[in-house]
Amino acid sequence: MSRAILFACLAGLCWGVGEIGTKFALNTRQVGPLTASFIRAAVTLLPALIACLLATRVWKTEPPQWWTMSPRTWLNLVIGSGLLAGFAGVFFFYLGLGSPGGDISRLRPIAFALAPATAVLLGWLVLGEPMTLRKALACTLIVIGIVLLAGEGHGAAAAKAS
Repeated sequence: MSRAILFACLAGLCWGVGEIGTKFALNTRQVGPLTASFIRAAVTLLPALIACLLATRVWKTEPPQWWTMSPRTWLNLVIGSGLLAGFAGVFFFYLGLGSPGGDISRLRPIAFALAPATAVLLGWLVLGEPMTLRKALACTLIVIGIVLLAGEGHGAAAAKAS
C-alpha cells in the first residue's frame, strides 16, 4: 500500500470515528450545526499551526515562504479549501446530522461518496486528468450506492415505525 493510500485510509477512519462525537453532541440539542462548525474550526487552528511550523522549519517538507504564493493560489485555498471544503461542506453536513432523519449511517456515506465522485469528474473536466473506464465505472457505482442509501426510509423514525 502506498503512503498516499495509507494517509487517505487514516483520514477516512479519523472522519468516520470523529463525526460520531459530533452526532452525539448534536443529538443533545445543547449545540447546533453552526456552533459545532465553529468549535471544529477553532479546535483545529492550534494543531494546524504547530504542524505547519514543524513542516516549514523542522522537517522542511513545506515551502518556507508559503505566504508569498500568487493571488490565484491564495484564492484557490481560501475559496476551495477554506470556504467550500472547510466551512460550507462541514456546515451542511452538520446541518444534515442535526435534522430529523439525519442518521450518520446514511448521511456520512452519501456525503463522503459524492465527494470522490465529484473529484474524479472535476479532475477530468477541469484539471485534465485521464478518465479511465475503471474511474467511470467506480463513479457509476458510487452514484448507485448514494441512490440506494438516500432512498432508505427516513432515518431512525422509519426504523421504529417498521
